[in-house]
Amino acid sequence: KPLAPPFNGSNEKACVFNGKMYFIIICYVLGTTWTQEIVDLLLHNGDAKACMRAPTVQRIPFLEIQAPPPIPSGLELLGSMKPPRVIKTHLPIQLVPEGFWKNKCKVIYVARNAKDNLVSYYHFDRMNLTQPEPGPWDEYIHKFMRGKLSWGSWYDHVKGYWQEREKRNILYLFFEDLKEDPRREVERIMRYMDLSVSDDVIDKIVQLTSFKVMKDNPMANYTFLPKAVFDHSISAFMRKGEVGDWTNHFTPAQSQMFDEDYARQMADVDIPFRTSI
Repeated sequence: KPLAPPFNGSNEKACVFNGKMYFIIICYVLGTTWTQEIVDLLLHNGDAKACMRAPTVQRIPFLEIQAPPPIPSGLELLGSMKPPRVIKTHLPIQLVPEGFWKNKCKVIYVARNAKDNLVSYYHFDRMNLTQPEPGPWDEYIHKFMRGKLSWGSWYDHVKGYWQEREKRNILYLFFEDLKEDPRREVERIMRYMDLSVSDDVIDKIVQLTSFKVMKDNPMANYTFLPKAVFDHSISAFMRKGEVGDWTNHFTPAQSQMFDEDYARQMADVDIPFRTSI
């Protein structure tokens, strides 16, 4: 499925990109920034100052992004970085450049339950003025179910990485697990990255990547982008960060319809998503 306009064109180049990287963070849009901050802090031994050196988008380039000059594309930013290099992408697994796998890059995938993902994506599309207007909530639900949003079907996205997680050595994380026990999940990420930091540093990273702290972090909350791109007066980029916010948006009828369609689309896998914790 086509990518949104700011990302058109770079996808084709990305598919033949074979530059060596170390860590790739992948999400179906939501949960990426949180994981980026955790990874960056682990690589810098919990040094908050080092992780304030630049906005998230400069520290960890977005592979698909392709803006008009003089703004560098994600690939151009990546090419100018020194190891260890970290990149983020929302690409479905079938579009991930083969060089990522050949070079045995570490791939961290973060999945969020469908209902909360849909709610967050809806509010993100409202404030992201580079995206098409999301339209009414009820229509947006159907767009999500049909895979008519940027980066395609959520169902295919989460299933694709889940089914390849062992073969490709993908660290498959759940947003709900990160919320429930962030320390445990930060330690999992640390071990996967073949790093070792002290318990005190882990505690510091957990604190620095809490929702409250990140919401006020100007290098991570995307307030550095102009209002013409992200309009925080419509909805904050860091909105709630909760599990179960879907209950404030879905009517009982919408929830039942969504659940029935979900059961059909996810019948071929058993991914342990949770809609509450």
